[in-house]
Amino acid sequence: MLLAAATTAPAQPGPDAAAGGLAVSSTLEHVAAAVAAGEGEQVVAAATSTPSNVDQAIMSVAFTNTTAQVVDAVRITSAIPADVRYVAGSATGPGSQALFSVDQGRTFGRPGELSVVGADGAARAAEAGDYTHVRWVLDGPLDAGATGVARFRVVPR
Repeated sequence: MLLAAATTAPAQPGPDAAAGGLAVSSTLEHVAAAVAAGEGEQVVAAATSTPSNVDQAIMSVAFTNTTAQVVDAVRITSAIPADVRYVAGSATGPGSQALFSVDQGRTFGRPGELSVVGADGAARAAEAGDYTHVRWVLDGPLDAGATGVARFRVVPR
């Protein structure tokens, strides 16, 4: 099995470097409409190039195992653009856990594990607006040729 890590970043890359055999790309779409649909909300999205010109946007990170082998220990990391902030609880991905960074991708943790130093010099619990990166850690291996999409929402700062 191969080990893989990938980064997609409009800002500086985190500790993961694009790994051989794992193709990753990201897109940003604005939320064009949200309508009630049966048991939940259906979101209609359209491509956007400037996230600050919309009320809410969706960052999608597509990944593909381009090898003929199973890839294990897959981590997909995406920087959050500086002009937007992460929407709490919005990170989703197939069979994965979402982790977050507040230090430009140097370290990652779950929301309750993260802290930052406030303007007064005292440590405080990190909030969604403090996040600089989102990382998805896949729960299992990624089969040869398999693809997936992980997403999170952002709003302008």
